[in-house]
Amino acid sequence: MPSLRPYPRIHLCVKINSLNTRIYIKKHDNFDIKSAALQKELKSVGFDGFISTYSLYDLFNVKESEIALITSSIISDSVSGNSISEIPKHENIFAIEYLPGQFDIRADATMQCCQLLFGHNDIIVQTATVYGLDHFNESDIPFIKKYLINAIDSREKDLSVLKLHQSKKSSDIQIIEGFINYNNEGLKDFLKEKRLSIDINDLICIQHYFREEKRNPTITEIKAIDTYWSDHCRHTTFLTELTDIVFSGDFSKEMESTFERYLKIRTELGRIDKKITLMDLGTILPKYFSSKNLLPEYYHSKENNAATITIDADVKGENEKWLLLFKNETHNHPTEIEPFGGAATCIGGAIRDPLSGRAFVYQAMRISGAGNPLENINNTIPSKLPQQKISKESALGYSSYGNQIGLSTTLVTEIYDEGYKAKRLECGFVIGAVKKTSVKEIDPVDGDVVLLIGGDTGRDGIGGASGSSLQHNESSISTMQSEVQKGNAITERKIQKLFRNQEVVQLIKKCNDFGAGGVCVAIGEIAESVEINLNNVPLKYEGLDGTEIALSESQERMAVVVSKKDAETFIKYAEIENLKATQVATVTNEGALKMKWNGKEILHLKRSFLDTNGAAKKINVIANVDRWKIHAN
Repeated sequence: MPSLRPYPRIHLCVKINSLNTRIYIKKHDNFDIKSAALQKELKSVGFDGFISTYSLYDLFNVKESEIALITSSIISDSVSGNSISEIPKHENIFAIEYLPGQFDIRADATMQCCQLLFGHNDIIVQTATVYGLDHFNESDIPFIKKYLINAIDSREKDLSVLKLHQSKKSSDIQIIEGFINYNNEGLKDFLKEKRLSIDINDLICIQHYFREEKRNPTITEIKAIDTYWSDHCRHTTFLTELTDIVFSGDFSKEMESTFERYLKIRTELGRIDKKITLMDLGTILPKYFSSKNLLPEYYHSKENNAATITIDADVKGENEKWLLLFKNETHNHPTEIEPFGGAATCIGGAIRDPLSGRAFVYQAMRISGAGNPLENINNTIPSKLPQQKISKESALGYSSYGNQIGLSTTLVTEIYDEGYKAKRLECGFVIGAVKKTSVKEIDPVDGDVVLLIGGDTGRDGIGGASGSSLQHNESSISTMQSEVQKGNAITERKIQKLFRNQEVVQLIKKCNDFGAGGVCVAIGEIAESVEINLNNVPLKYEGLDGTEIALSESQERMAVVVSKKDAETFIKYAEIENLKATQVATVTNEGALKMKWNGKEILHLKRSFLDTNGAAKKINVIANVDRWKIHAN
């Protein structure tokens, strides 16, 4: 057996009889698909040479007697590869590791396996990928590193040290002193300094609210409101009131006739007091058809889950009522700045909506849009990733997630157009089904509890909803590293299996997936009034403060409301699937969203205020469509 002593050599740890050690894994040539594919990819963008890849594992608090078993049973096997004590000589060697605070699925899986093998969770694992380069031009090395290292989530690793990443220490939650007395210029400066997605009129509404409350807000409250009122969550664009609508161009008569029909339907439905918005224009027909009993299959859910219809299903010769759920999700912004994670969580997020509706998701499709993936890397738009890198890595991310959860994808299409070079298109669509009698939707009542099930919470995905609602610039790719979530399909598969248990779903009163906004939205929306204890939220690592816990969009988490008497039973069912289920909140009757952290109330917002969605938005509209424009497009 080869020596397991890595470079650097073993160091003593503070734990008695425990070590810190490094292990490298090298695939045998016939199994080293990654190196061959990467060499081909680098050649396609103009870098010609030989590349070898190695998997690096840094193990902390591991006993000497455990090292050999970890190596042979978890991180390598003699058929496909073997461990080596140090990297062979290459002209250039460098390694890439995740930034502290980014979820490392390889390290997480290794630690889970160690826990299963040894019955304790003392061992901490950090991973990296090492690259050995030969016969490349020396001047190309910096460009190769830039191509391989996505600064959004990764960095070059210092191979000369063996050091555990230190989590930053959490600090007290800041109160924005003087906020209620800011003048207009002060509010504008605050808006810019905090990179809020809301506008100045929204901020003025917030200031008025806290003046009435006779106190200054916490930073948690500001960030939570910014998330609630972001375009991503409240659909600002689609809910903006359209005024002074004028039609012109070749199709003005047709558009005006259609608009008159819309106004007539509004009157017939008694909606003349409602604002004219793109949302109302887009959704009024289903309301109209339902009023005429023309949509008998439509299922109106009390939950914020996927679009749903009722169908008759033939189950072993018996007719049963089933719910069919549809969901599509776009992850244009995340996929553009972190292709693998963005595309993976696109399909993962799409799955999560019907899954929170207790449905089993069984089919998917993917539609994406990119610029020319064959263009020279030197033609990449400044501060953006090359189109080839986005296209290839997003395809890997989507397929990785779909394969791990076991989802059949029957349509995959990528559209190539120069317009997508400016903004990526990444769209995932899924369909799921569940027996109608399996789903209960019961309004939560005072005393019910909210359980968080699934993955732990980290810094990945903090501010994603508000970040995706901002206008981006050349610095965006280097300032939004925390906003892209990291998917873990295995955890979502466990939730999927848990929800197949009829005894489990019968305990659920209401369910909401953790999408945009994290705890503050997923749990904040699940009941009109709720009190959340952020200290009960399971974390991936220490050091997160209350604001980070409240806003993190870490993936594969669900919030379920159950009766207090059923909470322990539900938790035991989750444990059978190796899922964490933790009571994190209680339903109240106070008409407010409240959060506590370290014994202090860091957020207290009246539901009536949150539901205003901020300042009213209006825009004058000139609708102009010409024949030549249609032909040109």
